[in-house]
Amino acid sequence: MKRLAAIVTLLGLATATAACSGGPTNTSSGTGGGGGLFTAIDVLKPGLDASGPANPWAPKGNSFLGYNAMKLGWTKNHLTDPNQFYPGIAASWEIAPDNSSITLHLQPNGKWSDGKPVTADDVKLSIGLAYTTGSTAFSTTPGAAGAAADVQVVDAKTVKVTQDMSNPSAKFARGVMDNWVVPAHVWSSLLPADFWEKLKTSRGTGDAADKAREEILALGQKVLAFAPPKDISAGPFVLERVNPGEALLLKNKSFYNAANVVPDQVKLLNFGGNEQIWNYLSAGKLDHAGFTAMPTDVMNRIKQAPGSNVIKGFSPVALGLAFNQTKKPYDNVHVRRGLAYLIDRDQVTKVASPEGGTPAVTTSGIHQKPAQEWIGPELSSLEPYKHDVAKAEAEFKAAGLKKTGGKWTLADGTPWKMTMHAPAGFSDWISAEENIKSQLVDNGVDAEVVTVADYPVYLEELAAGKYDAGLWLMALGPAPYDIFQRLYGASNGWTNVAGKVAHSAPGKAGNWMGGKEEIDVEGVGKVNPGELTAKLNAVSAEEAKPIMAQLAKAANQDLPAIQLWDYVNSQFTNTTRFTGWPEQDSDVLRLPAGVWIQLGMVKKKQ
Repeated sequence: MKRLAAIVTLLGLATATAACSGGPTNTSSGTGGGGGLFTAIDVLKPGLDASGPANPWAPKGNSFLGYNAMKLGWTKNHLTDPNQFYPGIAASWEIAPDNSSITLHLQPNGKWSDGKPVTADDVKLSIGLAYTTGSTAFSTTPGAAGAAADVQVVDAKTVKVTQDMSNPSAKFARGVMDNWVVPAHVWSSLLPADFWEKLKTSRGTGDAADKAREEILALGQKVLAFAPPKDISAGPFVLERVNPGEALLLKNKSFYNAANVVPDQVKLLNFGGNEQIWNYLSAGKLDHAGFTAMPTDVMNRIKQAPGSNVIKGFSPVALGLAFNQTKKPYDNVHVRRGLAYLIDRDQVTKVASPEGGTPAVTTSGIHQKPAQEWIGPELSSLEPYKHDVAKAEAEFKAAGLKKTGGKWTLADGTPWKMTMHAPAGFSDWISAEENIKSQLVDNGVDAEVVTVADYPVYLEELAAGKYDAGLWLMALGPAPYDIFQRLYGASNGWTNVAGKVAHSAPGKAGNWMGGKEEIDVEGVGKVNPGELTAKLNAVSAEEAKPIMAQLAKAANQDLPAIQLWDYVNSQFTNTTRFTGWPEQDSDVLRLPAGVWIQLGMVKKKQ
């Protein structure tokens, strides 16, 4: 799993405790261009830390994605292809037909904010830093899928990165492009002179290799803590200052596309939760805010603000109610199916996420929109689990449950109470579980909702097997392996190392779902879903489709989770001060507004 912040940002549900206070704003132009002030929130940065460094790896750093923090490229929001990008530090690239390498051509006139050119040495140094923090393509884990085998500086503006084809990944190029780039003349002291030799040693076996890996990962602590004396940015803006209420960035005159960057300044406001963002939007204070969960009445209030503009598009993620099958009665598939019939997904979505989700048509493990591309006609053959109390009761009885005095009990007469957990501050998740609780109680299933301190604690306790059931992000596209590893990956016992799939027993090595290692799927036969999922890591899109269909049938029949809703990505902009916003369903909608600005999309309203 990638950084927690990335997952939180995916939903726009990041929370923090710091209050927002209005700080002074620099009203002078950064370049004299008259482009004005652009005001937004960065969903990666709730609770601004005024003492945080301008360090993109620091958990509480003041590097803001797309504004002063740059990556090699920016991933397009494509339904099925993870390897489509907009230019970033790289102006263009070539991906080998067999996906064995990617050659990067850097922006010809790319410069840092201190005027020095962005070079291949900067990229190689940044890749070295990525190894210390466990980046996907730059992992030191032996046999990791999609890991780089070599990084070659071809010339001052060209870098070639080669994949280790012993365990290839179809999204290798994405793993390379999705990396920070920082100036070598500021950061080079963090890597020892023998780093690349040490990295080579780490790829072997034995004590020397183990020691080299430990030393490389130990460097990561230095990288996370590093505080540059000042922000040296290759992005469209440079950090000027941060206080508890806001971060102020000024236009970078040395940015490669500075002529098309309109705002002179960017102010990123602090926030402590969804409600604060709602208030900003209702008051018309923000030119942009990313996805934020909200009920319909709040959306209607926001739409009344002068210039308010809502842009909606595809978001490759769904929300499921996942089960710990080591706990009774959730080890019985009939109980899981009974709950699927009993829970009215339309009602849950209407209550909890009416503006940010659409009720799942069924549990397939895939978001409805790309499901049409991946499995096509197979989707209509899946059991829809439409709300049906009679079918739910039949499934409960098939599981041996008993109904006495209007209450369902376990087969031995023991009371059954379904306990669901959710992290505090996730308003839509809590609303969803409260609604599910009401539905269950109304139909004789005792239920309760327990909130935990925050999302990190929630994930930690979920992985430790402490919960009966909890909400779980699933269907994380566009890469097919990523979609199904949420159901049939490490959380359900399967790991893929060096191209070999291993399965851990329930309760071991992070296996909290505790599903069966083999499933007899109707119309398919016996399958090992973890092994099928692992195959998706290296096959072509066409080769993936029949595998995806089998996994969709397995998920639909076995129900390790009940797919509740598929997310809709709602972005909030304001047309009062700026125009040029992306169109509905644009493939830039999952990128921050800083990327829209650097690509020259955003214009000053005349």
